[in-house]
Amino acid sequence: MKAVCPPWRFECYNELTSTSDICMERVQAGVAPGLAILALSQTKGRGSRGRTWVDAGQSLALSMVLDAGCTGQKALGCWPFVASLAFYEGLAQAVPAAKNALSIKWPNDILLAGQKLGGILIERTGSALIIGMGANLRAPPDMQTIGRQAAALADYGATTPEDVARAIMAQMSDWCAFLAAKGFGALCNEWLARAHPVGSPLVVKGGTTYEQGLFAGLAPDGRLLLETKDGIKMIATGDILLASQGVGSASGH
Repeated sequence: MKAVCPPWRFECYNELTSTSDICMERVQAGVAPGLAILALSQTKGRGSRGRTWVDAGQSLALSMVLDAGCTGQKALGCWPFVASLAFYEGLAQAVPAAKNALSIKWPNDILLAGQKLGGILIERTGSALIIGMGANLRAPPDMQTIGRQAAALADYGATTPEDVARAIMAQMSDWCAFLAAKGFGALCNEWLARAHPVGSPLVVKGGTTYEQGLFAGLAPDGRLLLETKDGIKMIATGDILLASQGVGSASGH
């Protein structure tokens, strides 16, 4: 498939405040797409919905700058699926023994044996996208600190943040090319093959709402389909809880 992403320009730092914040500053200063920044430690990692990302040390903290129009898709809703596929496959490439235990939770969290391993934060400024990814590589954060159980990739084999980052960057290029060549429907089929199975019990929490039901797949635009006692409902946003998880999870960089 024809490449649609520029070659990656990779920078690695021992410590940064937030890789996504640094990428945002670079974009506002005029940096071109293709920048990827890795921090071996973050002091102000950010999560979705204003949450804080807890860095357990030797974790993955990677942010990438892309052109929002590089795949030819107008809808920004495709990007959580591109990013989660790249994240999933990059982790599996770095530690092959973990692949059968990995899964994607809608829209873009990564689970390992049913527990939160990593997440994604996607932000836009102008025509640029900043895609941040965080994952527990060596150890999960303390449960008392984050209020839930989490997983670490080291349980399945050793790797380094640099190796994982390079694998994810290569996968991001491949999945962007896949989307450009085959379209969003084909991409969603690939996502579904790696996600929590259809029929999985889910709870969706959003503000004051609380919906319980079974995962029924994806709408054509990527919204989650939830089979409830009142019929199928389409979910555009919210915290998704699986049966194996006691509380919600957040991504951050």
